[in-house]
Amino acid sequence: MVRRVAVIGAGASGLASIKCCLDEGLEPTCFERNDDIGGLWCFADTVDCGRTSVYRSVIANTSKEMSCFSDFPCPENFPNFLPHHQLLEYFRMYARHFDLLQHIRFKVFLSARSSTWVVSRISSQGFPFDMVITTRFTHFLYWLLPSAIMKRIGFWKFNSWFNHTNYGLASVKSSKFNIIINEELPFCILSGTVVLKPNVKEFTESSAVFEDGTSENIDVVVFTTGYVFSFPFLEDSVRSLFKHSCSLYKCIFPAQLEKPTLAIIGLVQLTGSVMVGAEMQARWVTGIFAGSNKLPPVTKMMADISKKEKQLAKSNSPEKANMWINFISYMDEIASCAGVKPRVLRLLLTDPRLALTMFFGPCSPYQYRLVGRGRWSGARSAILTQWQRALKPLQTRVLDDSSDSSSSLRWLCLLALPAVLVAGFLLSKYPRPWWIPRAGSHL
Repeated sequence: MVRRVAVIGAGASGLASIKCCLDEGLEPTCFERNDDIGGLWCFADTVDCGRTSVYRSVIANTSKEMSCFSDFPCPENFPNFLPHHQLLEYFRMYARHFDLLQHIRFKVFLSARSSTWVVSRISSQGFPFDMVITTRFTHFLYWLLPSAIMKRIGFWKFNSWFNHTNYGLASVKSSKFNIIINEELPFCILSGTVVLKPNVKEFTESSAVFEDGTSENIDVVVFTTGYVFSFPFLEDSVRSLFKHSCSLYKCIFPAQLEKPTLAIIGLVQLTGSVMVGAEMQARWVTGIFAGSNKLPPVTKMMADISKKEKQLAKSNSPEKANMWINFISYMDEIASCAGVKPRVLRLLLTDPRLALTMFFGPCSPYQYRLVGRGRWSGARSAILTQWQRALKPLQTRVLDDSSDSSSSLRWLCLLALPAVLVAGFLLSKYPRPWWIPRAGSHL
């Protein structure tokens, strides 16, 4: 049985991996090349070759209740969307609370080409958007309704904020598109500080020539090409076993290794918080390392990988490595492997209030601490009070609102019971694939 585990990097995925190792009685040693934790969330003014850092004004795209580690809620006075320095402070609080720092060794050197839909972090009635859309009810609708209908609903929702065609960003007829989260871009376009242009045709010594024949004098060109994931600390023979996450079993394990002693944590692009996904991966992986969970035979793992790759091939997307994965589908699948998947239907009989909150409310990480190994006694309370923590930092000026909606809420809960029962049964019997093309047949 594996006892000693090497964790590379002390970012969000690394911290979750250290903690899960300790939960399973393993002996982790984390190697971090920088002198602080946080990974790319540790902002640096200087450019260090080989190191990636957020820029000064970065704010998290996922809200605190949907991004926190599943047994360590963010402080209630923290804003819903954390600036990078507060997210780093949360990581430090997590590391101190679970005494993770002693296991870390620092300073070890080991123009728009497609349509873009812009999403605001602020959803209806001012709530964090991911707390509103990342629900088991919405997930059921995606399962139930044809993808073409859901895509149309998504376009309508996007255009309800502002008409993307008028701004030159996207059209409902777009077959390929990206989705970004940004509140500033629409106003910058509206005020003329940002001007949308088509593809660049060529560069001259001092200008850019665009495909529509126009040209503009420019000073600096910034290529927003994203990131390339690499693992220089692994041998070539190991790196050749996987090109991207879909060639790994459950986006984690190279299936061809003789023994399952290597796991890639966090190499996954979810429609929700990657930090939450990384923690779930780490819980399953450390359970395997400790012997409480087991992987299936290599033949079954390879068959699962082949099935996922065939789904990718059908997407006709040129960016196979940049496929989004449905957050709830993936979390439930890994949680099932780890034996910690919540049983919403059973809760309807034993704890209907909690079950309805879990189905219609945010699918927050606390749901995966209700049962199984690593069960947290505070999970139920955290689920039932998540909206209070979301509203707490806003209540610096309390206004009188005497309206009472408790009666309406009770009637809504009663009417919702049949929907939860039907949805739970259908999803358990007929699961859908969790791969979502980034260029998008789904939203």
